Amino acid sequence: MPEKSKLTIRKASVNDIPLVLQLIKELAEFERISHEVIATEEILRESLFGERPAAEVILAEFAGGPAGFAVYFNNFSTFVGRPGLYVEDLYVRPEYRGVGVGKALLKHCASVAWERNLGRVEWAVLEWNPARTFYEHFGAHALDDWVIYRLTGNALRELADS
Repeated sequence: MPEKSKLTIRKASVNDIPLVLQLIKELAEFERISHEVIATEEILRESLFGERPAAEVILAEFAGGPAGFAVYFNNFSTFVGRPGLYVEDLYVRPEYRGVGVGKALLKHCASVAWERNLGRVEWAVLEWNPARTFYEHFGAHALDDWVIYRLTGNALRELADS
């Protein structure tokens, strides 16, 4: 873990929207899906800081530089009977990997879940992503018997209109 004085985790503000969008684009490039990013600063402003924020964003700063971010929101488990915390994105810039930034972001998410009495923390990881070993180090486990499905674009519209 890096020196406490070098690493800070803070809640993003509306002034951080350009940085958040840049980090989203970097994550998409890492995940090889840059072509899927359609978010704009305006969309993020409304979605994250508008009347009904859909998610929360935290930023990691190491030695004063932006090192990474996490985006999370509440989901709900009928089996647990309580909300959970879903981490949509957790990204650390390559030059800051291995110094504790990812752990600090994940720890912050876990702390939020614990303080809010949430039932669990979940996230999805691409099968090839080496971060899987990082997550397993903390006791997280892959749910091999669950498959994530996604409905977007024309298929989403067609189902909604049917």
